Amino acid sequence: MDEHWSVAAHRHLKAAGVRQIGYVPDGGLRLLIERCLGDNEIETVMCATEEEAVGLSAGAWLGGQKSAVFMQSSGVGNTINAIASLISSANFPFFAIVTMRGQWGEGNPWQVPMGQAVVPTLEAVGVKTFLAESPDAVDMMIESGLRMAYSTDTPVAVLVGQKVIGSKIWTAGKAVNQ
Repeated sequence: MDEHWSVAAHRHLKAAGVRQIGYVPDGGLRLLIERCLGDNEIETVMCATEEEAVGLSAGAWLGGQKSAVFMQSSGVGNTINAIASLISSANFPFFAIVTMRGQWGEGNPWQVPMGQAVVPTLEAVGVKTFLAESPDAVDMMIESGLRMAYSTDTPVAVLVGQKVIGSKIWTAGKAVNQ
């Protein structure tokens, strides 16, 4: 695949009619966030917390728009109460793209615990998770995840694996891309 996975992700978001994005800045999502920020048809909102992005998503649905949430795996724990109480209880559709840390090649010991807890934590509150370990898999999973979320009112998270976004080496308290 010659293009960065973010090109296909943006194309699928547009095709699905997503009009709002709530995100917390993340290096693995940088190119996708930039594409959405440059798209006049998508309202892209930087949030202070991942939980705020979940609230934005629910509000978008109540206002008649589809949305998506972008976050790193370390922020998933911040969303659990909002997903369990707001999204699951109200039966709202929900779609998230989560870049993973704490997997293959991780060099930061602080990222490992939450990276390992993402799938069981999300599944415990009713979110279907799909782990994409290659750019082609990201493409297919985002397309089908959006369809599932918005056709069946199911919370879905596509997890973009560390093999796709790259691992980081942690030296002297500083992360360096490998």
